[in-house]
Amino acid sequence: MNLSNLKPAEGSVKNRKRIGRGTGSGRGGTSTRGHKGAGSRSGYSSKVGFEGGQMPLQRRVPKVGFKNPNRVEYVGINLDVLQGIAEKFNLSAVSLETLRAHGLVSKNDLVKILGRGELKTKLEVKAHGFTATAQKAIEALGGSVEKI
Repeated sequence: MNLSNLKPAEGSVKNRKRIGRGTGSGRGGTSTRGHKGAGSRSGYSSKVGFEGGQMPLQRRVPKVGFKNPNRVEYVGINLDVLQGIAEKFNLSAVSLETLRAHGLVSKNDLVKILGRGELKTKLEVKAHGFTATAQKAIEALGGSVEKI
């Protein structure tokens, strides 16, 4: 190594135009801030969604309907999905832990068993909710339903 092949460390030199370094730099004068107005002044920061005094998009778009803040969201799992995992992993009981272990629900999800599909094996099912058809189908085969 000698003085002819010295280089700065990787990532230490930023390849960008420096602003406010005189007229010869190509970014002098107003330092890319334009002339006059709030944006040219120090300390200026625009509000999120500000459109220069024009009515902002979030206020122009019409709001329709009602969003219930107390709505409870369930992850629906159908009987055919339960049948599939029961056959694949040879299960006689299905709980939240088994559903999480097989990647069907996340940690904080509320689970509701839905009635689509056909159940062929006797299962003990634990979940947060059941539809009437799902409950009938599970109990018709001698299985049990437990609400958590």
